[in-house]
Amino acid sequence: MATSVNYRAQLTALIVLLLCAPLFSFAGNNSENFTEYKGIVTDKSTGKVLPFANVVVEKTNIATVTNTEGEFSIKIPDDIESFSVSFIGYKSKMIHLKAYDGKRIKVEMEPIILELPEVSVISKDATALVQAMMQKRNENYSVNEMSLTAFYRETIKKNRSYASLSEAVVDVYKQPYTSYKMDVVKLYKSRKKADYNKLDTLVFKLMGGPFNSLYLDLMKNPEMVFTEDMLKNYEFSFDRSTRSDDRLIYVIDFKQSDLYDEPLYYGKLYIDAQSLALKSAVFKLNISNRDAASKMFIVKKPLSSNVYPVEASYRIDYLENNGKWYYGYSRIELGLRINWKKKLFNTTYYSTIEMAVTDRESTEGDKPVSRKERLRPTVVISDEASGFSDPDFWGEYNVIEPEKSIESAIKKIQKQLQKKD
Repeated sequence: MATSVNYRAQLTALIVLLLCAPLFSFAGNNSENFTEYKGIVTDKSTGKVLPFANVVVEKTNIATVTNTEGEFSIKIPDDIESFSVSFIGYKSKMIHLKAYDGKRIKVEMEPIILELPEVSVISKDATALVQAMMQKRNENYSVNEMSLTAFYRETIKKNRSYASLSEAVVDVYKQPYTSYKMDVVKLYKSRKKADYNKLDTLVFKLMGGPFNSLYLDLMKNPEMVFTEDMLKNYEFSFDRSTRSDDRLIYVIDFKQSDLYDEPLYYGKLYIDAQSLALKSAVFKLNISNRDAASKMFIVKKPLSSNVYPVEASYRIDYLENNGKWYYGYSRIELGLRINWKKKLFNTTYYSTIEMAVTDRESTEGDKPVSRKERLRPTVVISDEASGFSDPDFWGEYNVIEPEKSIESAIKKIQKQLQKKD
């Protein structure tokens, strides 16, 4: 039992890190007839920014999400007149583009106030609800292979300074949720810059690239967190329900059972009451057992160091369209502290991995991706800084609007490249 659980836990880390001595959206069409719109999403009454809000272009599969500062950018074909913004606990809002010719869009969302009778009808058995959610996943999620266009970003910070920044647009050939086949990833274009001077005597690398994000698709890969056998190792309880526009959302709290001491997870599940589909999951790894948790992340490390996680946070969001739910966005945040055996000071590295699906379409009848074109699950995004000097590098493809700190890092990279020219 211990061996199988450890294997599952190693998978559920979702992110594999390599430390070693140094060797020192899509816009929906292929034309240029689109306009880029930028804006910010906030709570109307408090002004608080709303991170990870869904921004979806009506009558298309074009989408993106707001960043942690509530900001977004989206490139929309010129024949489209509107897009919608949604966020759990708020009324969805339609934005009509004619009113925003070249202007920054401020989207103010109104909170939804729940009436008590809607809460009182909820079953008291939270575990049974989670079981029903898992049993209905083949019914709620796509049974067809889909081609997804996605924007991927990974960052590594040493303490508070960026040491590495990678971005990519990838084609994801998403296998049916009824299939055990792995999703296939093809790299379209990417750029990366790593400042190895900031990494001191270490090269800190993220293995897996976009696959880390795809592993977080809990409905495609339930063994990552929940399986029928693993449910007994968790305790589930109801939190106060909420709404996403006109849909009731059950909120389930879960945590590791006190009878189980291997690192598991705790957090919240947001389950659509009508379909019992998982809409969103926000959770963390229990890292109280530092030695066991560190084994889930580290592939290789210097002998003169002890490495352990200080943070491991995860998020997965799904979008609904015509009665089916689709992978929309995922985010992983990991902090690792390195204690050197012969040094007074330690070093903390923070990495963030996120991927947003910006378009999707059916692949029925399409030829499969050749093996030469496929990324491997162990991929490390290679260094290629040239793209940072081109302000139009992404062209018509949608991206996640960078936070101010990332934007600042990109500007620094651009200045460095200009000095070299």
